[in-house]
Amino acid sequence: MPMGILHEKVTLVTGAGSGIGRATALVCAMEGARVVVADIVADAGRAVVDEIESRGGEASFVEADVSRSADVDRLIKSVVDAYGRLDCAHNNAGVEGPSRAFHEYEESDWDYVLSVNLKGVFLCMKYEITQMLAQGGGSIVNTSSIAGLVGSPFAGPLYSASKHGVIGLTMTAALTYAQQSIRVNAVCPGAVETPMIGRLVEGRPHVRQLYLAAEPLARMAEPEEIGAAVAWLLSSGASYVTGVALPVDGGYVAR
Repeated sequence: MPMGILHEKVTLVTGAGSGIGRATALVCAMEGARVVVADIVADAGRAVVDEIESRGGEASFVEADVSRSADVDRLIKSVVDAYGRLDCAHNNAGVEGPSRAFHEYEESDWDYVLSVNLKGVFLCMKYEITQMLAQGGGSIVNTSSIAGLVGSPFAGPLYSASKHGVIGLTMTAALTYAQQSIRVNAVCPGAVETPMIGRLVEGRPHVRQLYLAAEPLARMAEPEEIGAAVAWLLSSGASYVTGVALPVDGGYVAR
């Protein structure tokens, strides 16, 4: 592989078996990273590793449920055991949760969505930052959403709450560790052509049209476009960028 902006950087991507995580893993590998693919779905994660290796990149897979502290601890230890360090991390694993009216959500729905989307990011950051402090620095990017920046009729309240929370974690950690050479940012995608969006619009073409009508660029993003933004935020090219919640949304929040 040619040298890229992440040349030989050990880079962890969670939720890397599909969607934005898969695309980010592929982009980072193309940029020269040694990619650790983490996902709760083992077959999907291993398929991404195979795809990276078929393109000449370097990757390995670790199965992990980011909502479980023991799994995340084991994940970070596996990365360090294999590569000696952790330079970059994209905390991307997430779920959309059920789609229903606000007052119809159950407490169990809240527990499920927040345990993955918010607690999972917290746990990953906890163990990643511990390692990065020990080695002298690193870079983290968390996946939030435009639903973490503004109210959205397309996002359920639980998803929106979790993604607002991710931005709070990101900004607080960025300030806390700015002088320890650890940068922490968030990427906030708009509508992206992923399996998650596919589930939301399946059998409802009018919903797809609503997404498109809300995007100033009049199209959904490709996952690789989000992955490219993540790779840049992780790289030394963004060395003076920390605490940012970066919209990659076709102009949605600019209106």
